[in-house]
Amino acid sequence: MKNNKFLKSTLILIVGSLITKVMGFIIRILYTRIIGSEGISLYTLIMPTYSLIVTIAGFAMPITISKLISEGKIRSKTIMSQAIFILLTINIITMLIIILSSNFISNTLLNEPRVKVLLIGATLSMPNMALACILKGYFYGIQKMLPNTISNIIEQSIRIIFIIFFLPKITNISIEAGILSFLLINILTEGASILTFIFLLPKNVNISLKDIKYNKEVSLLLFNDSLPLISGKIIGSIGFFFEPIILSNTFLLMGYPSNYFTLEYGIYNGYALSLLMMPSFIIASLCTALIPEISKYYAKGNIKHVKKRIKQSLIISFIFGLIITIFIFIKRDYLLNLLYNTNKGSNYIAFLSIFFVLYYLEAPLSSILQALNYSKFTMKTTTIGVIIKLILMFLLSLLKIGLYSLVIAEAINIIYIVYKNYNKIKKIIKKKEILLN
Repeated sequence: MKNNKFLKSTLILIVGSLITKVMGFIIRILYTRIIGSEGISLYTLIMPTYSLIVTIAGFAMPITISKLISEGKIRSKTIMSQAIFILLTINIITMLIIILSSNFISNTLLNEPRVKVLLIGATLSMPNMALACILKGYFYGIQKMLPNTISNIIEQSIRIIFIIFFLPKITNISIEAGILSFLLINILTEGASILTFIFLLPKNVNISLKDIKYNKEVSLLLFNDSLPLISGKIIGSIGFFFEPIILSNTFLLMGYPSNYFTLEYGIYNGYALSLLMMPSFIIASLCTALIPEISKYYAKGNIKHVKKRIKQSLIISFIFGLIITIFIFIKRDYLLNLLYNTNKGSNYIAFLSIFFVLYYLEAPLSSILQALNYSKFTMKTTTIGVIIKLILMFLLSLLKIGLYSLVIAEAINIIYIVYKNYNKIKKIIKKKEILLN
């Protein structure tokens, strides 16, 4: 029965993710065609900062909350009310910092004054994102995945309606207005998600304003789990932010034309990497269901069941990754033409797909370590991996091998993270077995 619940939860997430992924793909096509190449260039400039905003908004709380609720040591209401207090505080402070520094970010770091208003617009949905993340964490913790699927479909439906009926008219005013409106619609979509979750909450879960206050003990538990994980994600976002800065300046230093990097980096990220990562939502669904399952049995000392789930998740991820990467490698030109109406990026896919089999193990290994209370180790691994990638990327750029400096650095980063995390899990399980025996 317990196995059926785990498989059912995973299946619901996969089916829901597939639906929202298809809807997201439709959104991407429509949005790209409406705002045009200039709009995409402008939108791409804020993506590293926006990625950081989304990371901070959630602060890894869905995973942390699901883990604590699944362990059953603290009341769900107490966990959620404390998470609301923490996240709203963090998000309001972050919003103020970004709004106050938006001029510096747009003019000095990104060298594009038009980005300022877009950065401000991107931050305004942070409180709603935070509340939605907390409610997602609750349903993940009680292993009910359908509410999250429903809320995602509602969110994407609102975006599609907005893009079809409103975005063209707003874009006619200006490209900046079109992009800004697309960012601001997140306020509405996240709000709809919150209302969906509230409607589906059990009657016994009722949080009032007086419940939202500081609780030192629960705060420490939430921070102990979320900080290492969020630190790793923030470090990853910072690495993503510095990636184009380092490459573009090094390429100019080595005598490449000024437009070479912009073109090749866009091909790599927009076509090659996005195609290779497109099926990863299935693995993400598996990881979401995996954490509360492993946390629960590890807390009970049921190592046999923990080992079983670890083995299942890694085998599924590896087989899935192998099939997907072989298919993408063989059909890469066909897929690029079908999806993007181009075959640019085929050479990068041919090289990187060899290593992307391991990429599909990254998320499950990280989730397993999180469930085993070793999220600090994943943060350490991610940090070292980002540093290795940036240094290696810079050094390889000096050899004048073009964007392959980034492709090779990415491959080595994947190998390092998977190797370190897998070895750590083996040691943890072996040590636990010795202690119990």
